[in-house]
Amino acid sequence: MEVVTIGPATVKLAAKAAVSVLTDENKRGKVLAMAVAPLAAFIFIVSLFFYILTMPLQLLGDFFFGNDYDTVRGVRIEHGYDQYIDPSDEDWIAESGANYEGALFADGNTSVVYYSQFDSRWTNEPYGKQGTIGSSGCGPASLAIAVSTLSTQTVDPAAMANWAYHNGYKCEGNGSYHSLIPEGAAHFGLAVEGAGAEDGQKLADALASGKLVVAIMSQGHFTKGGHFIVLRGVTSAGKILVADPASRSRSEQEWDLSIILSEARKDAGAGGPFWILGPSP
Repeated sequence: MEVVTIGPATVKLAAKAAVSVLTDENKRGKVLAMAVAPLAAFIFIVSLFFYILTMPLQLLGDFFFGNDYDTVRGVRIEHGYDQYIDPSDEDWIAESGANYEGALFADGNTSVVYYSQFDSRWTNEPYGKQGTIGSSGCGPASLAIAVSTLSTQTVDPAAMANWAYHNGYKCEGNGSYHSLIPEGAAHFGLAVEGAGAEDGQKLADALASGKLVVAIMSQGHFTKGGHFIVLRGVTSAGKILVADPASRSRSEQEWDLSIILSEARKDAGAGGPFWILGPSP
């Protein structure tokens, strides 16, 4: 067997190269990377293998669809912007085909014009690029109720939805930005004052004086997400009367003020969750 011998010169050269690698930062980094890379790759492959074994459905769902939709929808619901109502919702079914032309509520402090977002005259009319007045038009419908009641103008939900969209108040995929109410009311000549959930007596006094209050509600008796309604009066017993554009039935009930205050959107924008509206001074 042939024996390979390494001469002193070769040993000296190899030692010099080793010292050079150890003292040269760039070369040392390359050597370290070459040593660590296979180990890192092995750990990654093993981790991926166990992830696929233990969470196959979630992996496929995240790969094909992602999970951003649920996150975004949760934020929209939390902030009262998820005003979308599905055609399978019980409110839509109950109001399907309704026509409330000429409808008024005269049992409160003010005779109030009533509009339903499900009214057959406009429920399928578009509101923005996505959605219809029926699915997401509670904001324009509520503002239309207030304007048509408190001013000399008659503005129905279809006309109000068109105005809201072209002036930037449509929150695409959901409903309306909260600013629609105070800014829209001011545009149509109404006096506007914001109020919070701590202003119960102030709201009751405003209603007793003949003013209306638009409210953005959160999950509870009135909605599963976010929903605009109109507070239209207060009874002698202190109960609140409403004009709910998604339910004639709820509009004919009397409500405890505590329910209205507790279910109103606490972190509403634009000075809400309540906007006290009255005729222009």
